[in-house]
Amino acid sequence: MSGTPPARRTVLRAAALAPAVGLGLTACSSGEGGSNRSAPTAPVDLGASDDVKVGGSKLYTDQRVVVSRISEDEYKAYSSICTHARCPINKLEGHKLICQCHGSQFDATNGKVLHEPAVSPLPELSVKVENGKLVAGPEA
Repeated sequence: MSGTPPARRTVLRAAALAPAVGLGLTACSSGEGGSNRSAPTAPVDLGASDDVKVGGSKLYTDQRVVVSRISEDEYKAYSSICTHARCPINKLEGHKLICQCHGSQFDATNGKVLHEPAVSPLPELSVKVENGKLVAGPEA
């Protein structure tokens, strides 16, 4: 191999052919595997219901769910997968979810977009208390 760098044309041609040979390049990627880019597909146990204080929100990163406690016996749950580029959201400040990939922000109490580039709200999940534990997910 020679010590000279490849010509610009060679580099551009390789980039253009990458998708055709299975070397897909993505601009909107968090670097995380695809298995962590979806909301729960079955009900998940989130632990003690009292872990979410009245008026508060809690992010469950491993389960990809955020739960807000609206009143003593009312909870709301949403997927914590950003609707912009499917990145798992790992930051909660008060009731504001912040996606680290592109800066989208969501309200944890209602799933609404607070800051673009996301334009779609977070999908709501069913949530209930069973034997003092929160269970969230589709048809929880």
